[in-house]
Amino acid sequence: MSGHCVQTPFNLKFKMSSFISESLSQMFMNLHPPAALVTLHTYQNGSGFVRKLRVCKSACGGQQARKRKASKVEDGGISKRLKTSDPVPLEDFTRVKRKLLEENNGPRKRLRVCEHEERCVEAIISSLESSEKKKKSTAATSGETSRQAFEAKYQQLNPLGAGGQGCVYAGFRREDHVPVAIKHIPRENVIYESVRKSKKMLPLEVAVMLKMAHGKEDSKSAAISLLDYYDLDQELILVLERPVPAVDLFEYMEVKEGSMQEEESRLILKQLIEAARELQSKKVFHRDIKAENILIETSTDFPRVRVIDFGLSCFSKKSSSYRIFCGTSAHIPPEWYQNKTYRASPTTVWQIGVVLYDLLHWNDRFETTSFLAGEITISKDLSPACQDMLQLCLTKDTALRPSLEELSHHPWLA
Repeated sequence: MSGHCVQTPFNLKFKMSSFISESLSQMFMNLHPPAALVTLHTYQNGSGFVRKLRVCKSACGGQQARKRKASKVEDGGISKRLKTSDPVPLEDFTRVKRKLLEENNGPRKRLRVCEHEERCVEAIISSLESSEKKKKSTAATSGETSRQAFEAKYQQLNPLGAGGQGCVYAGFRREDHVPVAIKHIPRENVIYESVRKSKKMLPLEVAVMLKMAHGKEDSKSAAISLLDYYDLDQELILVLERPVPAVDLFEYMEVKEGSMQEEESRLILKQLIEAARELQSKKVFHRDIKAENILIETSTDFPRVRVIDFGLSCFSKKSSSYRIFCGTSAHIPPEWYQNKTYRASPTTVWQIGVVLYDLLHWNDRFETTSFLAGEITISKDLSPACQDMLQLCLTKDTALRPSLEELSHHPWLA
């Protein structure tokens, strides 16, 4: 199914609410220790992190809470994506400076000051721990409720496949027995995208599939539809359309027991190019187009192509380039080996060429390094037009590689 992709973790930041700081300020307002004294109080919150509360009494009899600098978030240049295996950043930990007391109020006994201070700090720590436990309990309850809602609506059956991003199971909707595919993605593999209008953070795969569904009739869309999703504590569950009967293109070729004929390969490739152009019009870069991620519906007279598994996909502009390769390593385009960068449209054309090569060369599965080294070649038994189609798709120079639109007008597809 999916290939692989590197993600960037986030650092933590902590924040105490201002009302607690003001409360602490009032509690120490009348205290006058005779000499400078620093007291350090630690406690462990519900998430296992140790917080430190530092109180400094000045030698002049005043008291002041020291600020702890909030750590700066290093996002590695990625501002809209959030790796959810990292703990959710808390707010900055801040304090309000306290006013120095007048000298003529006179110092009090240190013992009484310390006893009073301990009671104050213990009360604040107890309040913080109680608040965090409540938040954790609320989140767990919310996640459990969502899971129960999923199980009440859908029945999960046998596994269909597994990949680098998650596992997919067959299932059906209980209400009307509509077949569905249920994809479970571990929390650490979920990447988030900010939705501009609402500023809401959505799982990127969900955002992409919603974008694909917008303004397109389901009957004409090549992309599999997203029916439902559940963003739980430990995982993301996607409920997807599951055409029946259907198999992925790799299994479809296995049933054929060898290389496919040019005529049937042409039918599949024409649809695949149109699907890729649909993705491009929505500014979606699939990144991992291959036989395993192409579903073939077999209920009609001719095979209908459906694109699946958007786990590595992203939104892309025409000028966007990428340095970290996400996808199947055997299908890396040659420009990445040459310049360590690649772009959406030329890479998609290259991957379409890989699919066509695999359709017509069953005994020689495509690998970029083998092709560049001349270890595998385009068969001379194919028609001249078909050979030309493959040579154009698999051109090493991106400047000479055709666009998707140019490819759709190739004579072999006529």
